[in-house]
Amino acid sequence: MFGKESAHANVNSMSCTSSEVLFICAWLELIYKEHTLKKLITVILSGLVIASLLIGFVGCGQPRLKMATTTSLYDTGLWDYLEPMFEEEYEEYNVELDILSLGSGAAFEYAKRGDVDVLTIHDKPNEEQFIAEGYGVERVPFAYNYFLIVGPADDPAGIKDMSPEDAFRTLYETESGIFVSRGDNSGTHSKEKAIWASAGFDYEVVRTAGDWYIEAAGGMGATLQMANEELAYTLTDMGTFISYKSELELVPIVEEGAILLNVYSVIAVNPEKVTTAKNLEMANNLIAFLTSPEIQELIGNYGVEEYGMQLFTPCAGAEPTS
Repeated sequence: MFGKESAHANVNSMSCTSSEVLFICAWLELIYKEHTLKKLITVILSGLVIASLLIGFVGCGQPRLKMATTTSLYDTGLWDYLEPMFEEEYEEYNVELDILSLGSGAAFEYAKRGDVDVLTIHDKPNEEQFIAEGYGVERVPFAYNYFLIVGPADDPAGIKDMSPEDAFRTLYETESGIFVSRGDNSGTHSKEKAIWASAGFDYEVVRTAGDWYIEAAGGMGATLQMANEELAYTLTDMGTFISYKSELELVPIVEEGAILLNVYSVIAVNPEKVTTAKNLEMANNLIAFLTSPEIQELIGNYGVEEYGMQLFTPCAGAEPTS
């Protein structure tokens, strides 16, 4: 349904135990050493047993595709929704999708070490650098939404409907509201740094400017919960905010601004650069899956029934610019 012609079994991701390998080697040694006719029949029969074992052992390890995903995709439940569909689509390869939920900065590090085969993230400048350095094969956008600045309904800093840059400038200059940062080098944290830079501030100065600025050093859901407890402002992706909204007293404060665009991309790790990344073919199958018309439609409809609005807009082949 989603382009099975692109699917390939990955023998490199299958493995047998050392005891099984030693067992086969021992039988091969026996065949080499035996010469007597009396034992020939036994050896031939044994060889048939070995052949059947070898056929079975080719599939004795389950192929696993290791993916690092941004916490904002994971916290919305999108991957809980898509994972079984992907595994069912490629069930003839018995593939299992292993998902690590990480900030984008940590995801890049895992990929560079070869600990994962594919990334789904939202940090365009660092994605492009990752590919330019040879670690990634290609950046493939598949969905987008927008960032929001959310905060207490009474808006103590008075930043409602300002531009993102003016809102940050006001928070810095007046210290009239608490701001909770992801503080974890995630894609959301990178976007926050970009807004500070666009507003004319050195981020390293901002992060030590006073008690009004707090670093959560956690995922998007945890950061929203901290901001809620502190009656603070924070920058969040729209999808995670909508999925957590019923648990929060925070409301959208700043919703407009070209800089708030949030594009999600999928990138296969390049095995020519990262030699321990062994599953390029199945990573490409995941890319084909995410960008297929059927899954693009499901991504666009995800959460609409539960939350009453779209969490993600599909964009395969048509990356938005604003």
